[in-house]
Amino acid sequence: MSLPSFPVTDPPIQRDDAVNQILSSIAMEELGLSHILNAEGEKLQYILGTLPGLSGPPATVSDVLAANESVRGLLETTVQNQLFLKAKMQGALEASPMQGPAGPTGPTGPTGPAGGPAGPAGPTGPAGATGATGATGPAGPAGPEGSPGIDGPTGPAGLTGPIGPIGPTGPTGAAGATGPAGAAGATGPAGATGPTGPTGPTGATGPSVTATSAFAANTSGSILPVVLLGILVPLPDSQVLPSDITVNGANTVFTVNTPGRYRLAYNLNTSTALASGTRLLINGTANQASTVAPSLSLSHFSNEIIVDLSAGNTVSLQMYGILGSATLLPGAAGATLSITRLS
Repeated sequence: MSLPSFPVTDPPIQRDDAVNQILSSIAMEELGLSHILNAEGEKLQYILGTLPGLSGPPATVSDVLAANESVRGLLETTVQNQLFLKAKMQGALEASPMQGPAGPTGPTGPTGPAGGPAGPAGPTGPAGATGATGATGPAGPAGPEGSPGIDGPTGPAGLTGPIGPIGPTGPTGAAGATGPAGAAGATGPAGATGPTGPTGPTGATGPSVTATSAFAANTSGSILPVVLLGILVPLPDSQVLPSDITVNGANTVFTVNTPGRYRLAYNLNTSTALASGTRLLINGTANQASTVAPSLSLSHFSNEIIVDLSAGNTVSLQMYGILGSATLLPGAAGATLSITRLS
């Protein structure tokens, strides 16, 4: 079996001719595709009975579906062929000339017979390489120094001018820096101890600031249905409440009735680790500094803050986050909250 070969063209075609032939072949393929698409359209017209001058038996639903599938397959093939033709045309238009390097200069032809026309001039040969620069010659000897010129005669001295008037007194200069302090003198002898004065009266005892403090806990292992917006944690156990701190019936909202600066601290422990958060609500608004929002699941949450509270302000402990149930640690400090007035 012989190998395929390209036909020999004489003279050989140039790049522009090859590009034109490729573009012509693309145009012929496009023309052929247009005829195929026209034939598909006439096939549909025949099946539907709308082809002028020609009619056939009525088409069934299966005939129409089969024809539709055939046309769809042909259109997919045509679209793929269009992409191929587009790439082929762009490759032909954007192809580099691919001009090879100039070949070596051929030998000079023989001299023609006398009396014949003069042959064409041969190409100019390449310039030879520049020779190396010669070494710099030695410097010549220095010339003799000229003799100094004769000094001219000194001119006569001018007359002394009159003394000018005395100028005004200049401003006083800035005071100099203070000198270093002298060495401290020796300490004198201690004087005699004076008599002890009488004891002053005892002052009245001031009010206890920390008397306004409260504590509450949850040790019953409550189950909290955690929601995204948060749920208040009930603290019904171990309550220590002064007269000026009260709690609501649900044991979730504590009201402070004495203004001052307070330390608020809480702890919350769950039976399993949760991807939830905890925070304190002051008057129903979340306090950002008290928030514990972990990136990993935790079973222990704690924080403390110092805030200024007015009379009537409320404090609550809240748990929020992913929907689910949180079980406070039973038989222990599942949750605690302490409120202490500092000043």
